[in-house]
Amino acid sequence: MRDGGMPASGARGPLPSGSPSEPMPEIPACPQCASAYVYEDGNNYVCPECAHEWSQDAAEVAAPEADAETSGVTDANGTPLADGDTVTVIKDLKVRGSSSVVKVGTKVKNIRLTDGDHDIDCKIPGIGAMGLKSEFVRKA
Repeated sequence: MRDGGMPASGARGPLPSGSPSEPMPEIPACPQCASAYVYEDGNNYVCPECAHEWSQDAAEVAAPEADAETSGVTDANGTPLADGDTVTVIKDLKVRGSSSVVKVGTKVKNIRLTDGDHDIDCKIPGIGAMGLKSEFVRKA
């Protein structure tokens, strides 16, 4: 040992407990925003993106229900959407690559639900075909 109490080899202390062969505990995604960056804090799970906290016991009970709910697309108010619905835009949305804007209150008829980041395909009057995120619309 050197004078500072550190081993001469430069080791900083014992390795973390657990071996590499042990499986890591499965941490569920956030039930509110579906973020994968959830971490454990004592007996709770915490989502750093939306600040939602829930107990580990509640996560075990709610896990089967969450799978059934996440299969559908919902609007900003949590109302389920389906193909052919009419929605209203709740926020001014800038259109990439042009100077036009989709104004608040614009009604969009006959939407199609898709998988991916933008989960609504539609034709907006005066603009044309476009992809929207369901969090910026409400069912009309």
